[in-house]
Amino acid sequence: MKFDSSLRARMVQSLSLAGFLVAGCLMGTARAAEPTFAERLGWKAGDVVVILHVDDVGMSHASNLGATEAVTRGVATSWAVMMPCPWVSEIAVHLKEHPEVDSGLHLTMNSEWAPYRWGPVAGKSQVPGLTDPEGCLWRSSTATVLKGTPDEVEREIRAQIDRAETMGLPITHIDSHMGTLFARKEFFERYARVGIEKKMPILAVGGHATYARQENGEAMDYLKPWMKQVWNAGLPVLDDLHTGSYGWKPEEKLENFLKLLRELKPGVTEILFHASRPTEEFPIITGSSESRRADLQCLTDPRVRALLKERGILQTTWRELAERRRKAADLP
Repeated sequence: MKFDSSLRARMVQSLSLAGFLVAGCLMGTARAAEPTFAERLGWKAGDVVVILHVDDVGMSHASNLGATEAVTRGVATSWAVMMPCPWVSEIAVHLKEHPEVDSGLHLTMNSEWAPYRWGPVAGKSQVPGLTDPEGCLWRSSTATVLKGTPDEVEREIRAQIDRAETMGLPITHIDSHMGTLFARKEFFERYARVGIEKKMPILAVGGHATYARQENGEAMDYLKPWMKQVWNAGLPVLDDLHTGSYGWKPEEKLENFLKLLRELKPGVTEILFHASRPTEEFPIITGSSESRRADLQCLTDPRVRALLKERGILQTTWRELAERRRKAADLP
């Protein structure tokens, strides 16, 4: 998940993805005394539960190769698809053959790469404020926040969900590419309401938020009431989120990942990666080609699998979270 670094400086009301996701952790100063959301979902006190998640599926052939390898040969348990992108049809074929894969939607309001672009699923005439002079989605979250409207954002969200449903893709959850849907109050409200309406889990953290707080905590107060609302609407909530792997140097990723796994606290934590198997043209698409290759190497390294077993870390999926939430009690 790549964030637009200019957003914080230019927009006082901007909210990063991590900021939104940690908002729920402020539901009370006595939070540490309360059960983790993992416990509320039926795991034992002290259990460390992880979703090892791959973003940007469908963005390119290389992205699809990496995601499928990370799930079939590695330890990844979930991924999310970018519906406006050119290689979605390929991953749709794979999902028809493998419907058991935990596959969500990486709702996409931006087209950030220089030579490789995509436009809105709804079409320019339906969401003109979301499109740049090339007819593509804006490159930055800042531009989308400044020029897009909540109605257009909701229209595009629904168009992306509709395309996935039309293609027969499973939708185990929805989240936001580049955090754009969390960068403006009105955008987030439309996103959350669509998720609640359609009973689609949304990426939300309401627990200790150890890493989410470290990575970006300036908006923690802003959306804290939504965590209870999301949970009581019947959707699961996480205890923590780690998004920092995108900034790790490729040669340091494995050791950083092993260190992270050793230090995880009890609760449900999602850890984000962008695993790819770079093809010849992939370095032209993105300057993060080697970073994404290193993500794949992390998720397929036998030392990672051994450490998960050694620590007794439990792996889960969004599909399992939704099933467990149906059996869990509401928050008071």
